Amino acid sequence: ILHNPGQFGKLEHSKQGRMWLKTTSRLLAATRTNLIPILRPLARFSSGSPKAWSTMAEIIDGRAIAKSLREEYKHDIDKFKATVPGFEPHLAIVQVGGREDSAVYIRMKVKAGQEVGTKVTHHHLDQDTSEVELLEQIRCLNDDPNVHGIIVQLPLDSHHDIDEVVVTNAVHPDKDVDGFTRFNTGALAKKGELPMLYACTPKGCLHLIRSTGIDLVGKKAVVVGRSDIVGRPLSYLLTRAHATVTLCHSRTVDLAAEIRQADVVVAAVGSKELIKGDWIKPGAVVIDCGTNSVPDASKKSGQRLVGDVEFAVAKEHAGFITPVPGGVGPMTVAMLIGNTVKAAKHAMTNRDWKLRALKLKLQKPVPSDIAIARAQAPKPVHRLAKEIGIRDSELEQYGTYKAKVNLDILDRLAAQKDGKYIVVAGITPTPLGEGKSTTAVGLTQALGAHLNKNVFACLRQPSQGPTFGIKGGAAGGGYSQIIPMEEFNLHLTGDIHAITAANNLMAAALDARMFHEATQTDSALYRRLIKKGKFSASQLQRLEKLGIDKTDPEELTPEERKDFARLDIDPSTITWQRVVDTNDRYLRKITIGQSPTEKGHTRETQFDIAVASELMAILALTQDLGDMRKRMDQIVVAADHQGRPITACDLGVAGALTVLMKDTVKPTLMQTLEGTPVFVHAGPFANIAHGNSSIIADRIALKLVGDGGFVVTEAGFGADIGMEKFFDIKCRQSGLEPSAVCLVCTVRALKMHGGGPAVSPGKPLADEYVQENLELLKAGVVNLTQHIENAVRFGVPVVVAINVFSSDTDAEIALIREAAIAAGAADAVSSTHWEEGGAGASNLAEAVVKATEKPADFKLLYDVTLPIEDKIRQICQQIYRADDIEILPEAQAKIDRYKAQGYNDLPICMAKTHLSFSHDADLKGAPRGFVVPIRDVRASVGAGFLYPLCGTMSTMPGLPTRPCFYDVDIDPETGVIDGLF
Repeated sequence: ILHNPGQFGKLEHSKQGRMWLKTTSRLLAATRTNLIPILRPLARFSSGSPKAWSTMAEIIDGRAIAKSLREEYKHDIDKFKATVPGFEPHLAIVQVGGREDSAVYIRMKVKAGQEVGTKVTHHHLDQDTSEVELLEQIRCLNDDPNVHGIIVQLPLDSHHDIDEVVVTNAVHPDKDVDGFTRFNTGALAKKGELPMLYACTPKGCLHLIRSTGIDLVGKKAVVVGRSDIVGRPLSYLLTRAHATVTLCHSRTVDLAAEIRQADVVVAAVGSKELIKGDWIKPGAVVIDCGTNSVPDASKKSGQRLVGDVEFAVAKEHAGFITPVPGGVGPMTVAMLIGNTVKAAKHAMTNRDWKLRALKLKLQKPVPSDIAIARAQAPKPVHRLAKEIGIRDSELEQYGTYKAKVNLDILDRLAAQKDGKYIVVAGITPTPLGEGKSTTAVGLTQALGAHLNKNVFACLRQPSQGPTFGIKGGAAGGGYSQIIPMEEFNLHLTGDIHAITAANNLMAAALDARMFHEATQTDSALYRRLIKKGKFSASQLQRLEKLGIDKTDPEELTPEERKDFARLDIDPSTITWQRVVDTNDRYLRKITIGQSPTEKGHTRETQFDIAVASELMAILALTQDLGDMRKRMDQIVVAADHQGRPITACDLGVAGALTVLMKDTVKPTLMQTLEGTPVFVHAGPFANIAHGNSSIIADRIALKLVGDGGFVVTEAGFGADIGMEKFFDIKCRQSGLEPSAVCLVCTVRALKMHGGGPAVSPGKPLADEYVQENLELLKAGVVNLTQHIENAVRFGVPVVVAINVFSSDTDAEIALIREAAIAAGAADAVSSTHWEEGGAGASNLAEAVVKATEKPADFKLLYDVTLPIEDKIRQICQQIYRADDIEILPEAQAKIDRYKAQGYNDLPICMAKTHLSFSHDADLKGAPRGFVVPIRDVRASVGAGFLYPLCGTMSTMPGLPTRPCFYDVDIDPETGVIDGLF
């Protein structure tokens, strides 16, 4: 070609020749040699006639390249759908006003998006839209997890002054597919990784430049135009590609001289043919972003578009050049769709955590819990959320260190694989407790801060009753705690208060309805129940329940009106009590209705502590707000005189209860002393309810930790109660399968079960508990081994955590380990997490990780379709090892009623003492030869279980002689609380 310049022209002007040149040039690009820009000027020079090559520039076909990109995006979406079913990128376009040019651009974007399988929605606001209204629209789109990309079509066509800078920066950076926000443009300008999203036109220009095969390293690039949309961001991109970049503009002195030196010229100044064709360096790449209208009588519109470059002349000098139109424009739209696809994939992909653990400053002797907690500065909760992949729009902050998490996160993470599911249970405890919560926190700290695993702890919210009573606060202990502990124990995010309000609204509705039915005629009662001549939604449900197929209040017969209006509640069957979150023994039995205004309609009733409310159990077992609403309808508060159940739906109050509790469905995010995340959510009683934290918190946590991560939750009381209910009630309703059980024991408790002296709160431990006594311990390990056998019965691997105290000896620990493994435990590990935090539980954490790698064969204990009596018997015989059960007449009558009402198939939630496998708290170890008495059976239909009572269960604790509140006070100057712990 060099010896015969004419050959170059023949090659370039034939289809086959151009294909050869392009292919060869791309191959040589790997060796940093671009054939065409080299050969063209050489050929021109050799010919001696610059005009001999008047049509030598290759036209860069933006339309063809954009089409190819759209095909790639479509393939990419289809491929991603294979792993994430239902994946659909969603672009939201916000337009203010009705400019026709904007409408044209929007139609182009909608068409391109639909072509690749992207959903595009057009949010068209009128010209009277204010800045505040526009920002609210953007906020809603930012918060919508189903919207992945947002663009605000500019210019804004509004009657009001709207600051475009404020508006564009209101779009969340992760949805800023235009790449206009300060975050994305600033990240582009700085060294380091490219931002996920950046401006579409510069991105398209760079793609066009690279399509020529030019190696930009060391090349001189001139960008004419300094706008924030094209010129500046493109200069950053070219600089990142190691080109030497000059940013020029319409006022640059001797612009022609700058351009004549350029290997790459990008024109983005918006001035008709400002750049003359003969300024172009021979063989240069020219990208023309300009779109300027000029008169043209030959066109139907009377106009045609020209660029910022004098195209007719420039093409005679350039190596490559983009046309106008058909060059940069189609690429801008293609890159917008590409950004949307990228943003959608980013939104649907759970990324590695970037958790920053907090370092503990261990002291010996170990200080008080409150001293340890206050010595550790927590991370702001928004930072913790960011570290673990929770978005700002999914977070509702309550102060600096705690926040609720929206359930929308489950939609975003729907395709994410769940992590491993660990339940921490315990042996039958002493009245002092054996440290399940502390172990759960210590294990979490070990997994997260020391083994570098994604891990979440999911724990119950404590009641304020014990906090101010005898027990004090509950946030773990020692160097394994949740912080800030004052916030954890006081109010938190108000869930218990919401439950109290909703519970007492139901109680008020129940008594008010009985009063009004007792004091009004049928017609007056019916008339007052109907508002504006229409039935409410709940009243229509009652009509359906009664079999009355009518929707017009005027059509009901007198008998139908009576059946509808009168619930005919039997006061002796009322099971719904008022609640308060305070230990108050004088509310255990009260008389209500003593005011003269109640006309003698009094009855005896009681208060329960707030966490004993069925609403708390409903919160713990609900799947989402819709499920909660259905459960509210099903709550049974009493029966009528015919034995039919009276529900919250019959009272018309179910919707209002849900409204009061709407925010309670969101779990509260907190952290441990070592900065690992914790969900605190729900706190049902562990006797008359199932004693576990919420299903919702577990589900969100399992998605957030992802495949290879761990969720650690705790089951209340001993494993015979809390673990069995975790499996047979919580896992049955959630469909989640546990990966392992961490069973907590102490030398102290096992000695008690071997016949040691009584253990009482506030009294010193007997010598047997602080001195080595292998005989007592050996006699007591039967309690541990029965719990292990029970867990293995469910098909779940068991790791025993020996919660070590300073008085425990190596021989005692070795005895426990040997017995545990002989009983079927995967391992038994001593743990010093109270004294050393996560580091002290590292061996335990490794054992738990190893256990979860074993195959699990999880199975439930009983079939819910069995008769109620048989389900109770199976639990008592297989878990407690009772000989049989004895159902008292009152309990049998309740069972018969529940069967008649259709509640036979509910699971069983045994209410018995937590201090023994049996119903008798004095029977320690692993008793045999006993019969469990079933004194009563009650229904929590909304929560979804029946609870048989094996003895008297107090649902309202009392205050001791010297309650904890004696020590509680606050420093008015600093706001520091003292005496809680």
